[in-house]
Amino acid sequence: MLAFFFPNLDPVYWIVLGVGLVLSLIASARVKSTFARYSQVPSSSGFTGAQVARAILQAHGIHDVAVEPVPGQLSDHYDPSSKTLRLSEPVFHSHSVAALGVAAHEVGHAIQHATRYAALQFRSAWVPVANIGSSLGLWVTVIGLGLGTAGGSLLMAWIGVAMFAATTLFTLVTLPVEFDASRRALATLQQSRVLVGDEVDGARAVLNAAALTYVAAAAASLLQLLYWLMQILAVQGRREE
Repeated sequence: MLAFFFPNLDPVYWIVLGVGLVLSLIASARVKSTFARYSQVPSSSGFTGAQVARAILQAHGIHDVAVEPVPGQLSDHYDPSSKTLRLSEPVFHSHSVAALGVAAHEVGHAIQHATRYAALQFRSAWVPVANIGSSLGLWVTVIGLGLGTAGGSLLMAWIGVAMFAATTLFTLVTLPVEFDASRRALATLQQSRVLVGDEVDGARAVLNAAALTYVAAAAASLLQLLYWLMQILAVQGRREE
C-alpha cells in the first residue's frame, strides 16, 4: 500500500524496516533465552515472585497495590490506573532467580507511580498522543509527501512526521522509566538479601535482556523518523532549486 500512495518509495526504507525488524527479533530472542535460563535457577531464599512483590511493596509503605497472576509468559506489567501488579503465572508462583528479578522490576514501576516519578508520569500522559501518532502518523506523512511531490503543499507531510515523532518520543521516554525500575529492583533484591551473589547477576542479566527490547523499539522508531524527515527535506530541496 505504501507504493500506491508513494510510487517512488526509496528502497532504503525497506532497509530501515529490515534493520528495525532484526533488532526486534534479536532482542526478543535474547530476553526469552535469558529468562528461560534463569528460570531454571532457584533462589536460595525460596520466596516466590508474588511473595517478593508484596514484601517490597510493604517495605516501601505501599499498601493499596494488588498483586495478581495473569496467563501467559512475560506478560508481567503494572497497571497504574487500577493500581494492580499483574505477574505472569511463571513469575507469580516461581521462586527462580528470573521470577524474582521480573517481579521486583514490576514493583519498581509501582514505586515510581507512588513517588510520582516524572518520566513515568510523562509517559502515562503521553500515551493517547503516541497512540494517534502510531496509527495515523505514517499514512499522513506518506500522503503528504505524495501531494508535495506532485507540486502541492508539504504541510500535511510535516504534520504527519510530527505525529510520528510523538510515537518516537514515547519509545525514548520509556527507556529511563524501564532502566530506573530495573535499578530499583536490583538494589532492593540485593540490599534485602532476597538474592545473593551470583543470583543478583542472574537477575541483572534477565533485566538487561528485557531492556534490549525497549532499546530496539526506540532505535527502530528513530530510524523511521529520520528517514521520513530526510524524504521531506529532499522534496523541499528539489522544489527550491
